[in-house]
Amino acid sequence: MKKSSAKRKAATEDIPNWWLIQQVKPTSDTTGLSSTEARLRLAKFGPNLFRDHQQRSLILQFLARFKNPLVILLLVASAISAFTGEMTNFVIITVMVLLSVTLDFVQEHRAGKAAESLRHSVSVRARVIRDGKVIDVPVTEVVPGDITVLSAGDMVPADGLVLEAQDLFVKQALLTGESYPVEKHPGVLAADATELQDATNAVFMGTTVISGSAKMRVVKTGTGTAIGGIADSLTGQPPPTAFEIGTHRFGLLIMRLTILLVLFVLLVNAFMHKPWLDSFLFAVALAVGLTPELLPMVVSVTLSRGAMHMAKKRVIVKRLASIQNLGSMDVLCTDKTGTLTEAKIRLEQHVDPQGQPSERVLELAYLNSFFETGLKSPLDDAILAHEDIDVSAWKKIDEVPFDFERRRVSVLLDKGNGRILVVKGASEEIIGLCTHYEEQGNADQIPLDKASRERIHAEHIGLEKEGFRVLGIAWRTVPQDHSDAVIGDESDLVFAGFAGFLDPPKASAGTALAALKEWGVAVKIVTGDSELVTQHVCAELNIPVTGILTGKDIAQMDDSALRIKVETANLFCRVNPSQKDRVILALKARGHVVGYMGDGINDAPSLHSADVGISVDSAVDVAKEAADMILLDQDLNVLLDGVLEGRRTFGNIMKYIMMGTSSNFGNMFSMAGAALFLPFLPMLPTQILLNNILYDLSEVPIPLDEVDQEELRKPRVLDMNFIRNFMLVIGPISSIFDFLTFYVMLVVLKANETLFQTGWFVESLCTQVLVIFVIRTRGNPFKSRAHPILVATSLTVVAIAAALPFTPIGTYFGFVPPPAQFYAILAAMVVVYLAIVEVAKRVFYRLHRETH
Repeated sequence: MKKSSAKRKAATEDIPNWWLIQQVKPTSDTTGLSSTEARLRLAKFGPNLFRDHQQRSLILQFLARFKNPLVILLLVASAISAFTGEMTNFVIITVMVLLSVTLDFVQEHRAGKAAESLRHSVSVRARVIRDGKVIDVPVTEVVPGDITVLSAGDMVPADGLVLEAQDLFVKQALLTGESYPVEKHPGVLAADATELQDATNAVFMGTTVISGSAKMRVVKTGTGTAIGGIADSLTGQPPPTAFEIGTHRFGLLIMRLTILLVLFVLLVNAFMHKPWLDSFLFAVALAVGLTPELLPMVVSVTLSRGAMHMAKKRVIVKRLASIQNLGSMDVLCTDKTGTLTEAKIRLEQHVDPQGQPSERVLELAYLNSFFETGLKSPLDDAILAHEDIDVSAWKKIDEVPFDFERRRVSVLLDKGNGRILVVKGASEEIIGLCTHYEEQGNADQIPLDKASRERIHAEHIGLEKEGFRVLGIAWRTVPQDHSDAVIGDESDLVFAGFAGFLDPPKASAGTALAALKEWGVAVKIVTGDSELVTQHVCAELNIPVTGILTGKDIAQMDDSALRIKVETANLFCRVNPSQKDRVILALKARGHVVGYMGDGINDAPSLHSADVGISVDSAVDVAKEAADMILLDQDLNVLLDGVLEGRRTFGNIMKYIMMGTSSNFGNMFSMAGAALFLPFLPMLPTQILLNNILYDLSEVPIPLDEVDQEELRKPRVLDMNFIRNFMLVIGPISSIFDFLTFYVMLVVLKANETLFQTGWFVESLCTQVLVIFVIRTRGNPFKSRAHPILVATSLTVVAIAAALPFTPIGTYFGFVPPPAQFYAILAAMVVVYLAIVEVAKRVFYRLHRETH
């Protein structure tokens, strides 16, 4: 007894207790919950989520913004100011901090809400029985006690017990690491079960139905599920995209420069015996001015705005960061069906081995498709839609589900007077399993010799050259007591003939592919279909074929050889899922940003491997879950719109980054340099903070701005070397004009401390705000029109800077009215500054035209 008890205890470590004690209710208990009861249970147990992402209140989300080290440092500085009696500084610093944090929070919160609503519009749904009817509900609304209907391609929505099952095979590698599907059936857990995979009467949230169908009773949802207990390790943040890594590196670059400059300023001020509190506040304010604190907000708002625009184009974004990857994508891998063709497949031919029309072939194909319980392909639908055949005399005994290695499906059938196994699949695979073939008018089965194999093969090739997708149909008799179909039964078959299907070419596909190529995206067709069929479709659409690789070719190559071949080939035919994945990884290894569009169970690994996974709204659950974005229309023209929107998004984010690394950085560098020779602070800490908040306000409309067509012409990636070089060219120009301002203030205007600080505040803000109109475009600023709101905001900020010294508020910041002569000199300096930056920008882009 002790041993048994110990064994049972070990089992509970892997299997929730309910599985060991739960008895399956009678199968008649399948009426499900009432709608009222479901609502009560949802309120009691909560949504079917690993964690409630919205459990934090808005106030807590707002307060979390104050964790930023620079914000904390500023608040400490304001507290020190209050402690030492500098109440004006205390109030101004506190207000500046609140304004900055509130601006950031409001913008990001609105962007996040908009993106979340889009994600919900394509969320995975589950079929449950409520009030005796099968209805679709969001997976989050599934509750304990629900009766859920499962079929091939579904993701299991919760943990539960199997009530009914028909050839149900589930892939649960997510939990067990076992790559092969496991068969599930009703019953009570075996007494000797010690591992999770032993629970053959239960299915688990997050696993995938590979074939068959079932009804399950939900027992655990959300964090109570087996996957919920390890959700943090399984559902953590996905790996950062290249763009996220780039922005992180940009932030680190700026932070390093900030730390160096701040330490430099503190050392110089200490050496010159300036007041320690003023020096400390100046250094903190300088750090704030240098830090790209608006970058997260600009990225979030720009990506969210991009997602909203893409939604209008019928592309739903699930992961915001994928928008930029879509814009950077230079290779798109996609299947033929639905992209090159209409995905309206019709059965056009059912012929015997001699190529003659055969009702026998149609009957066998119909029986196989009708009784198959796995995920029905469009070919199955075409067979069943072609003609109604009475199957009432037949009874299904068993099935060997389709898989992508065998590329066939078999059903074991009984007609009362004997049992047969009907096999349907890839023609070359089926023919290879046959030893005999049928001939119309001949009751005998004819041995399949070399000559007849060559004739049948020629018939197969002939159909494919005409553009038919071809399936082979075969059968064999089995003993009457044969009750379990296994893969080994698929031998010594009798070849019946071919089923030929046509999928009309999509008229818009050729122009769409040409348009994608024109915009810098190469499309590669990765399909399980024959190379002859795919070439036929390409010929009809005038799509050039640059190279062909078959699954057989890929299987014989190592990774290094494949990396060479994938560059030139644009058709990859007869490939299985693992070979699709190898093609994508080979392209990524060549430095390409790769997109993959797929909608089947077999596409999930490739959707994960690609830089951007794209699926369609009609896809199976597992594909939709793996995808980064969902197309509501399976159309390459829609995808092109998404690509261009991704590039616009990237372009606007780059505008902010270029601003932060040029004029703004130049001004702050000048500020640090001024500390070397000025006997006073070049700008008061509160003035620097005001300068920073006004500059930030002028940058807020950047996500609304238009992007030049030249910027959209080809995919771009975030290149830190490019950004650094731009900073080294434009930044010093800004600093030169700052030092020229120092000369004007000290020598021409004989300015005292307060006038100097006032004049430089106005000049630095005017130059760093107005230069956006030069930096925002690679071309002529007068031809490339900025968004009206960006223009209005920027000019308003410049006007505020010029007028502030004359207002009562200005006196609180230590400003004094400059003479009229100063504004005349400032206007001339700004015009010359913008002209020189324009010239430097054009020279810079001319030198970098080849790479960017």
